[in-house]
Amino acid sequence: MKTDRGILLKMGVLLLAGLLAFGTASAQRANKADKDDDTKTKQAQAVSKEVYERITKAQEAVDEEDYKSALRTLNSLYNPDKLTEYEQANVLNYLGFVHYNMENMPQAIATYKKLLAIPSLEPQMAKQTTFTMAQLLTVEERYSEALSTLDRWFMLETNPAPQPFILKAQIHYHLDQYQAMVQPIENAMDVARKRNLEVKEDWWGLLNFAYFQQENYRKVRDIQKILLQTWPKARYWKSLAGAFTELGEDEKLIYAYDAAFTQGMLEKGTEFVTMAQLYLQAEVPYKAATLLQEKIDNGTVEKNEKNYRLLSQSWMLAMEDTKAIPALKAAAALAKNGEVDARLANSYLNVGEYSDCVASAKNAVRKGGLKSPDNIQISLGMCLYNLRKYGDAKTAFRAAAKTPRSQRTSGQWIRVIDAEIERNRQIRLAEEAAQKKRKEIEARRAQSSRA
Repeated sequence: MKTDRGILLKMGVLLLAGLLAFGTASAQRANKADKDDDTKTKQAQAVSKEVYERITKAQEAVDEEDYKSALRTLNSLYNPDKLTEYEQANVLNYLGFVHYNMENMPQAIATYKKLLAIPSLEPQMAKQTTFTMAQLLTVEERYSEALSTLDRWFMLETNPAPQPFILKAQIHYHLDQYQAMVQPIENAMDVARKRNLEVKEDWWGLLNFAYFQQENYRKVRDIQKILLQTWPKARYWKSLAGAFTELGEDEKLIYAYDAAFTQGMLEKGTEFVTMAQLYLQAEVPYKAATLLQEKIDNGTVEKNEKNYRLLSQSWMLAMEDTKAIPALKAAAALAKNGEVDARLANSYLNVGEYSDCVASAKNAVRKGGLKSPDNIQISLGMCLYNLRKYGDAKTAFRAAAKTPRSQRTSGQWIRVIDAEIERNRQIRLAEEAAQKKRKEIEARRAQSSRA
């Protein structure tokens, strides 16, 4: 988080306004001296005509952006032995301003330090210069000095505006003092509310960051809700979702994502994948499947094995096995092991595509890397059974039976196949006997008709 250069621009305007005020006052004093030489003013609170004219000359050079000329004029003018403290203050104030415009921040800081060391420096000038110093030290990343300087300013200023509190919070941020950030930000918000000023969005963001770094996710959650109510943006929905995750409020997580999705705030493929996963967790697989299918088809979600597997899982949980098959085929083509092919085989089994089931099951076995190789052998055996390839089916079930947990299931299927084979044998024998009987009857009828 870099300090906004806009702070410097505002500071420059503030400095210039202060300088013009001092210049005007000095001019008034000089003019009055010309008109009435008998009028005496305290030396410590007057700027001589010569000093005023040379400062004016420097100011004209600044207006023309001729900073080197302005610097020469002011450097030649500054002589503590010849100038009153009041004159020194005016010259140093303008010198610091010129160094700032030349982007020579270290020299500007050194000049303002000299200014603040003047014993009779007016309180308003001291206060203004101290705050300017705090800002410049922050820009120069001298954060510890900036913090102590700003704290001195707070001692001088009895009614601070919100922005100095925010500056203090930013300095604490750069010092990794996240807990210390909270109070200044809350002070800024309190002052803004009392003055009927806007509590700005970036203040809430800074406060949110401070609590996040402290892992105070309840505060993060509450701040995100405020941000969403006032400035509804995608990043706030996502941050709120993150807070729900950290707090274990998973039941609220889907609402945050769903709201962002409904408002068209999800853009990345990974975000839609997360949305689909949340739909699955919420037991609405059809919404997960249709969302993923759309985003994969239009190229928003990457067409990789992981996403195809998630899509197929969603369709299967939605009891849409036919729609799961294309996703499984795509995933299987990308997969190095046989897990996806095994799922594809089961889907083909469920929809009665037994030949494709056999092919996919054999691919799964060939690729290997299966978590449960016995299960794919059972699926293969069932598909072969439905194709009436009983011998091959029994071979598959025997392979499955090598795993103890599948012995009982495999044994049952083998008995079913044996019973089927026996039943078919009995049917065949009955049909053969019937055919033989018909032939005998036909033969007797033929013999009887010849007689």
